[in-house]
Amino acid sequence: MTDAAEPAGAGSDPPQRPPILRELLLVAGLFLVYKLGRLLADGRTASAFANARDVWHWERVLRLPDEAAIQALLLHGDGLIRVANTFYATVHFPATLAFLVWLYWRRPAHYVWARRVLAALTAAALVLHLAFPLAPPRMLAETGLVDTGRLYGPSVYGPPATDTLSNQFAAMPSLHFGWALMVAVGLIAATRSRWRPLWLLHPLLTLLVIVGTANHYWLDALVAGLLLAAALLVLKVPRSVPRDGARRTARAVRRPAERPPLVGAAR
Repeated sequence: MTDAAEPAGAGSDPPQRPPILRELLLVAGLFLVYKLGRLLADGRTASAFANARDVWHWERVLRLPDEAAIQALLLHGDGLIRVANTFYATVHFPATLAFLVWLYWRRPAHYVWARRVLAALTAAALVLHLAFPLAPPRMLAETGLVDTGRLYGPSVYGPPATDTLSNQFAAMPSLHFGWALMVAVGLIAATRSRWRPLWLLHPLLTLLVIVGTANHYWLDALVAGLLLAAALLVLKVPRSVPRDGARRTARAVRRPAERPPLVGAAR
């Protein structure tokens, strides 16, 4: 199936938006596969904890920063850790959905590209969730980290033994971080403001939250970043479509200017 919105070059007409009903079904399907696919890896507790110990060991070998240092900063006050827990619980899906909606209405070509990248990233993540179940650091006693969602609230997870709505052993890669990074990359690519690099604060804040709340290891975010980089290498960002004024200027430059008649020219 060919997408309706294709990259356009300078001077071409703006790309048309894909049919909204089809896009609603595609995006809803992406979120549904994300939720249901994670459940397929549930019930692999022994492997998840064995892999968690390996990840924790390799982080020490690689001399990555201790996640406990980030959590200690958040635990200086109950209010700060509750804000971090609320961010973890509420920002992930709405921010990504708002990003896609904005692109759909304002940058159709970038919307199609971003939707493809997010779908590729999510599919690769689900494969890794199945192949490499991983208990998050809040479950691993060796980390010394606490489950901030359970202790301070709000928490998006119930007890692992009875939680049938989510797979808590799908820590690697972190789609919280992967999606947040794609939101920043997509907005930087689709906008022209000189302040657009500030969008990178979103994945940076997300990274601090997922580590500080003990829901992810540093390596979870690193792997998500590598998967996103691979998707971006395959799915190239579309060229920006110039605005109407820019298109008119481009046509005027290409059109030879009419010369006024010379004064006193022979008739």
